[in-house]
Amino acid sequence: MKRKNRFSELLRPLGALALAGATLWTVSVTAGSTTAADAWAALRQEVPLTLLRWQLGDPGLPDGLSPAAVLTLSQSPLLLSARRDIYELRRQSEETPEAEAPAPVTQPIEETPQTPEAETSAGTDNGVAAKTLIPTDPSGYTVFGRVYISNSTKYTLSSEELQKPFAAELTGEAPQVLILHTHGSEGYTPVPGTEVVWSGDCRTTDTRYNVVHMGDAIAEELGKAGISVLHDRTLYDYPEYAGAYDRALPAIEAALKQYPSIHFVLDVHRDAIEDSAGNQIKVVSDIDGVGTAAQLSLVVGSDGGGLSHPDWIENLRLAAAVQEQVLTDYPTLMRPLLLRNSRYNQHATHGSLLLEVGTAGNAPEEAELSARLFARELVQVLEERSK
Repeated sequence: MKRKNRFSELLRPLGALALAGATLWTVSVTAGSTTAADAWAALRQEVPLTLLRWQLGDPGLPDGLSPAAVLTLSQSPLLLSARRDIYELRRQSEETPEAEAPAPVTQPIEETPQTPEAETSAGTDNGVAAKTLIPTDPSGYTVFGRVYISNSTKYTLSSEELQKPFAAELTGEAPQVLILHTHGSEGYTPVPGTEVVWSGDCRTTDTRYNVVHMGDAIAEELGKAGISVLHDRTLYDYPEYAGAYDRALPAIEAALKQYPSIHFVLDVHRDAIEDSAGNQIKVVSDIDGVGTAAQLSLVVGSDGGGLSHPDWIENLRLAAAVQEQVLTDYPTLMRPLLLRNSRYNQHATHGSLLLEVGTAGNAPEEAELSARLFARELVQVLEERSK
């Protein structure tokens, strides 16, 4: 009997507290009612809403979690310790609703690092300011011969590793090179008055003015040298930019399966550079006796982002060899080589390169010239490796 009485004594204040809370809640709900009928209608409307809020989360609780969630968390010390983290996740999801998520950024693969020196130059008069970006200070770079490497990974590069012969080589079979464009709609800036239908910010499906045309030029030059090319002209970034690499990978794998003779994959893009006011900048290289070409960038991926890519160093050796060859003949045509954590589907072969031909501000003519010069230099590297 004593235990029963003690239990009853404990229940009395709890019951009184609950009754007081219910009374206050009822008063607050019916405060605007002028008649008993109005008060009853208000209660009938508010009760289910209150129960729903109790399940989904009462905003009156200090951390925004529902009483039901709190009761569940309290049953496990491990869950209870994560209560603050759960609240933070809930708060962040409420602050950034899925419906208001920002659109994919239609920018280059990665930001190009600031190059130490920049000087103005001429070029096709398409109304865009021109610069020639030339690294002169080795600070922040790995320097290998003429090659400046901007390394964003955790790996330390050595000259001994880079000077080893790259693994991929030409064979007598065909095709030997796959050219594709993960971001095929990346476009250039033609001279004023040119009619171009733009499909996005500096993007167009018109292959006369996007990177697909640069792939055509490279394929033509490789063909002249007797190197057979399979050119995939699919726009994997249209109509949606995000997810282009995921859509391009099955095509690469299918081509490699159908044509085991392919040992080199060249993914052709273009960069994008703006000044502090948001105006496009084009990068150019004045080639004596040839003309003004768009500067080029090679991008090499790695496994630094967590995706499997154990042999990325083979692609880097290839890129370094190509960059050295180009700079031997055209000292200002290449910007620094970029080593990045993302793999860019380059795990598919030991001969994969990502080439950025100029920027969005370059004229198509400048980009085409540099694409052809690059192809000719690439031929020299591949033929030398196959001797």
